[in-house]
Amino acid sequence: MARKFLPGYFSFTRKERTGIYLLLSGIILFTLLPFLMPFFLKKKVPDHSEFEKEIAELKYKEADSAEPFKPRKYATGNYSRGYPSSRKNYPSLQPSGELFNFDPNTLTPSGWKKLGVRDKTIQTIQHYLSKGGKFRRAEDISKIWGLHEEEVQRLLPYVAIPQEIIASNSGKRNFGNKIYVNPKHSNIPVEINTADTIEFTTLPGIGSRLASRIVKFRDKLGGFYKVEQVAETFALPDSTFQQIRARLVLKNPQVKQININTATIDELKMHPYIRYNLANAIVQYRNQHGRFLLVSDLKKIMLVTDEAYHKISNYLSIE
Repeated sequence: MARKFLPGYFSFTRKERTGIYLLLSGIILFTLLPFLMPFFLKKKVPDHSEFEKEIAELKYKEADSAEPFKPRKYATGNYSRGYPSSRKNYPSLQPSGELFNFDPNTLTPSGWKKLGVRDKTIQTIQHYLSKGGKFRRAEDISKIWGLHEEEVQRLLPYVAIPQEIIASNSGKRNFGNKIYVNPKHSNIPVEINTADTIEFTTLPGIGSRLASRIVKFRDKLGGFYKVEQVAETFALPDSTFQQIRARLVLKNPQVKQININTATIDELKMHPYIRYNLANAIVQYRNQHGRFLLVSDLKKIMLVTDEAYHKISNYLSIE
């Protein structure tokens, strides 16, 4: 019985053999498939350009948050700002109009129009004069916003400013009830935490615009705690700061402080030295670990480097 049973047990029909062959073929195919795929699929070369670009931007932002602001360099002459070097696609900027001798301090809008100056530039001039501005030298017209270089060179020979105005530029300057001596003839120190914009303009190389930026930067900081911070003012050249450095004094280094135990992210990030990511890290650390016992506890936050801590610690408190 056993001899009859065994041959029958191991014998297969034609359909069964066909099925076994197909099954074995499938097993072999799927086993070899991972090794055969590279022959059928072309290997794509990864493009790292976008990734490298993002890394570069991240490094730039990190460097920007860790280092003091570096003043931006401007091209000589306000009249060249905002206009590309190539004028191929722009209408002709060749000045036109009638030329005659004029005093820019008293010339009417119709007179500027007669000289060929554009309406928008005329509005800028009138706004400057209405705010108490004055042209003291013929070359001052080059500072008019929107007046192109060709127009300046064309009008310059015809500028006629009275001698008394020119002479007043080398003496004392009256501003309301205050009298300031021209910086060329004065070494009066300027207290950087209490000085107004007029006092800053007595410094060599500091006009009304830079003076306003210094005051606004000081107000956003909450006051200066050292003279070197003035150099961080937007668009203040280092050469100008070195020139005025000897006349800057700090008699009152007290600054406005932010309570890091109660301040919100929005309140913290308003400070020029604190970016959003640092403000968020401070608040998140406080939420997880409770109130700060010391300002120096900020050093426990990974984003707060020694340099960043020394820069912001004067503006922070725990009460």
